[in-house]
This record gives sequence, structure tokens and C-alpha cells, in this order.
Amino acid sequence: MSDDTPVTLDSHRGLKAQKAVDLRRLQADVEANEQNLRDRHEELQAHLLASPAQTWEEAAEKARYLITLFAGPVDMQDPRRHKMIAAVFEDFERLSKPGS
Repeated sequence: MSDDTPVTLDSHRGLKAQKAVDLRRLQADVEANEQNLRDRHEELQAHLLASPAQTWEEAAEKARYLITLFAGPVDMQDPRRHKMIAAVFEDFERLSKPGS
């Protein structure tokens, strides 16, 4: 009589081998997530380039995206740049409201 229950190989590995497997799985997940993020960035950029902005709000959204893109994590460590970027985003919000 045969048992069709799958064997969980993880339970048969030693600690060192299991850690190696876990690291490989984690690395594969990270790489897949990074590829997904790159694909989504390309899709967003294609959308932003598809046509010129029709309103100041659309132009501000494009500028907000570029500022965020180019102000990567290294630049955000500088508190002055962080404050300047926050101030520009506040300006976008304030100037985008009707009657401004």
C-alpha cells in the first residue's frame, strides 16, 4: 500500500542545510519583489510620459514622482533636503487647491 502524502523535506534537513535553504528562498523572494517593483515603475513612467499634463495638479504629480525618485534614501539622510522636499510637496498641495 502506498501513501500519497507528500514528504516535507524541510523536516529532514539539518540546521545548517535548513538555514541555507531559507536564505535561498528569501533571496528568491527579494529578487522577485524587486523585479515586480521595476515593472511597476516602468508602467508608471510610461503612464506619466503618455501625454503632457493637462492641469497644474497633473504637473505637480509628475514633479512629485521625479523628486521622490531622485531623492533616494541617501539624499533623505540630509535633514535640509528632507525639509526642502517636504516644503515643495506642501507647496504643490497648497497651490493645487481651487482659488490658489
